[in-house]
Amino acid sequence: MAHQERTRESDAVRRAHDLAALVHEGQRRTDGDAYVAHPVEVSQLLAAVGADDTTITAALLHDGVEDSELTVDEVGQGFGDEVAEIVAALTEDERIDDWVERKHALRAQVEAAGARAAAIYAADKLSNLRELRRVYAIRGESAIDLHKAPSLDLRIAAWRDDLEMIARVAPELAFNSDLRNELARLEFERTRRSA
Repeated sequence: MAHQERTRESDAVRRAHDLAALVHEGQRRTDGDAYVAHPVEVSQLLAAVGADDTTITAALLHDGVEDSELTVDEVGQGFGDEVAEIVAALTEDERIDDWVERKHALRAQVEAAGARAAAIYAADKLSNLRELRRVYAIRGESAIDLHKAPSLDLRIAAWRDDLEMIARVAPELAFNSDLRNELARLEFERTRRSA
């Protein structure tokens, strides 16, 4: 029975990967990579620390509702209520106009959803920070265009708040220190560049 369940869950991961490729088709990251590389990287970070298939499935779909016509209901129909609830928790409320308030509301949603959502959120931030650091090395302060934030200062402040929330909700997460170190490196690079 456990083997059958594992096979079914692995099938869900494969289907989530295919759906992520479909809904992000034609979308590009700032560095020119196909956008689907981002949810794949997030899912790989989680797989590397032993996340379960539900978490990995939700990780593959975490940007789908925000960045395409995919709905939370469709995620639920295809992957079950648990995955849909995690994806919903990771989806910004675009009705909130103010960027800082929108990020605060998202952070609160993720915290309320628990450790699985926080783990995906942390992996997402780690992936985004790594990309931003690569682009920052080339473009400097204009690299903030990558995250559609009003300023790099506000983006960094939001990441600090993210780190605090993640430490509360998922303190055992293996790559929390990687996330903290990436943010410290970005701040150091900014200081060095402005000197």
